[in-house]
Amino acid sequence: MSIVQIKNLNRRLENLSIEATDELNKVCGNELWRSIGFDAFDGLFDVELRAKANYYYGQWQTVRELQEVLS
Repeated sequence: MSIVQIKNLNRRLENLSIEATDELNKVCGNELWRSIGFDAFDGLFDVELRAKANYYYGQWQTVRELQEVLS
């Protein structure tokens, strides 16, 4: 993988991380999910909001794992 490809991938991963973080902040109403994790979503009564939070948390975790490998 070339340096340019890695930089582009890192930029895309950062954009995905920002999107996931913004959505999780909206769903949870705060940033406590960062320290609590999935437990922050268990208290959500709305099934759709819980599903959305789980989706974006999975996205956020995947991005973090990929960023660790690339750094």
